Amino acid sequence: MPLRARKLTGLVALAAAVVAVLATAPPASAADTWTEVGSDRADPLTESQGLTSVEVPAGSPNRYTAVGTIPFGVLTRGWNHVGDPDASYDGHYVEPYQRDSGTTKMFRVQAPGGGWSEYVHTLGSGEALNNSWVAIAPAGQWMLAGEWGTMNRLQVFPTPGVNPATSPAADLPQVSSVRLDRPVRDVQGCDFSGPTTLLCSSDDPAGDLFGITKPLLQIDLSAAPGTTDVTGRVTALRQLPLRSGCSGGFETEGVDYDRRTGTLRVIVLSPGFCLLTDSKTYRFSRG
Repeated sequence: MPLRARKLTGLVALAAAVVAVLATAPPASAADTWTEVGSDRADPLTESQGLTSVEVPAGSPNRYTAVGTIPFGVLTRGWNHVGDPDASYDGHYVEPYQRDSGTTKMFRVQAPGGGWSEYVHTLGSGEALNNSWVAIAPAGQWMLAGEWGTMNRLQVFPTPGVNPATSPAADLPQVSSVRLDRPVRDVQGCDFSGPTTLLCSSDDPAGDLFGITKPLLQIDLSAAPGTTDVTGRVTALRQLPLRSGCSGGFETEGVDYDRRTGTLRVIVLSPGFCLLTDSKTYRFSRG
């Protein structure tokens, strides 16, 4: 066979192999586009750390966390920081707490009937002390949580108060991890927008991971979270709004997705004195 014919035959075979691989590969999930549609002032004392929409009971107002929402009895026991909360679709509301030192973090849970309980988790090897956020999976039995810094994983816990294996009298164990395909930094909040899709706010000040600072991230999981590790594919969707009458460093905080309206909300705190005057909860819609 002439050399040119052999080359042509080889190219045809290679093309056929590529087509076969593409035909059997699972389709990639498309990253969403989120457009800013409005904003509301975020009060620094009561609305500056996190937020969540609550479906049960019907007509419940949105919930926020900040230093001013920490109950005095919780604060005096050293739990001086509350992160971004979440609520299950059946009405269990969960707040993540941390101390300045020690070997535990705490999840404070309000049941649909109104009663409160506390679930403590003892840190594992290499686990960061901070407790930045929680995100309850749509099925309700499992909850994700996250640490500060540059991380290659998200933690998976049984949802306290929802999963029957949990009890305030027992340590709340980490049961698995979401293994990320690329690192994330300083994630301040995540919420599920679907069974295997997370939207997360990152306070990354450097911008070297995704080419932008303070990004809104989408994390597509390989499967719904549970007792077995799953993988997460990370995509940066956009930079979060950084607008203020003051110049300096902004801080992105919690995030909430309300499936009833399709509205995404993210808290962004303004720098300097403007923290008090023009910090915002920004609203976004898909598309």
